[in-house]
Amino acid sequence: MSQIAGAPWTLQGEGYMFFYKFTKEWVVKNGFLPEALEGKFDGFFGNIMLVNYQSSPVGPYRELLFMPGKFKIDNQKWYSITKIYVNSPSSTMNGKANWGIPKETCDFRRNLVKKNFFGGDTERIELLDPQGEPFFDVTLSSGGLRFPISTALVPMELIQYLQNKTFFTTPKGKGMGQWATVKSLRINSKYFPDVSSVRPLAVLKVTNFSMEFPLAKIEAL
Repeated sequence: MSQIAGAPWTLQGEGYMFFYKFTKEWVVKNGFLPEALEGKFDGFFGNIMLVNYQSSPVGPYRELLFMPGKFKIDNQKWYSITKIYVNSPSSTMNGKANWGIPKETCDFRRNLVKKNFFGGDTERIELLDPQGEPFFDVTLSSGGLRFPISTALVPMELIQYLQNKTFFTTPKGKGMGQWATVKSLRINSKYFPDVSSVRPLAVLKVTNFSMEFPLAKIEAL
């Protein structure tokens, strides 16, 4: 049974952040843009986040999301999540209701390949389609010194469109970053933007991660 949990939310966990610079043509073709965002892509840095939330108002869950970059709307620039999966029906339901985030539910599978020197890991993470086949399959390696990161450097102002509503939210997050490397990546473009042929600008593993999702401002379309 799905659990109802209104905003605000505070979440803790760990995960990975992949940073990209996508072309407009690539985003139009691959970015799963909703109709309300068509023709409004304005560039900047896109990213993928692959997160293991160890605590949240609806319990632990895993998440994979894609943000192509920024969109220019009414002379203001916004990020928007255009594709996102979690392994929690409660997170899916509340993400839609609280912030207009178009979450979908699927199974995740994680295998720790080995522990690395300097406190890092090599691990494989898969997301499974309804037939139980992996549609996102990544192996990542991390290690080295950790350093603080925060959304204070680049505020994450989100705009989401869902069910004839516009949601405006500014989440805040912080944690400790560590450089990571993508060892292998396979994606089925039917389910998620296939970035496997695009070289990331940087990949970070983030630990001691804390994220705050405040109450959204909601307007009718």
